[in-house]
Amino acid sequence: MLLCDSAQVAEGKLYILGGGWSLTGPDPTPSAIAMKIEVDWSDAERPHHFELFLVDADGQPVMVETPVGLHAVEARADFTVTRPDSVPPGSPIDIPFVIPVGPLPLNPGTRYTWRLVINGETDDSWYLGFSTRAVLED
Repeated sequence: MLLCDSAQVAEGKLYILGGGWSLTGPDPTPSAIAMKIEVDWSDAERPHHFELFLVDADGQPVMVETPVGLHAVEARADFTVTRPDSVPPGSPIDIPFVIPVGPLPLNPGTRYTWRLVINGETDDSWYLGFSTRAVLED
């Protein structure tokens, strides 16, 4: 996973602009999360599910006000991978994803982490941390 200003998927590749940062703000700014999921050959042709959650430094879900009330900042998706003829049998299958993130009203001078869960499993390497700049006093 990689934090970036923006990204898109085209022809099975990630196209990333302004990628690799870990400091943002303090003003709300649009961004994106670019990620490549490697699906094992044996796990192709069946449904998968991922969930991406934004949590604060205490591990609590980040909540934002929406037109229908307070909601956690999260993304969820189901996907199924087919075995391409061009990939040798037994090879992992790359799946690029981009999650656009609108401007979020995050607290300045705070640490946040995106946590990825795939099929109910997670790993420390599936965490993506970043901080917001403190507001400078005049």
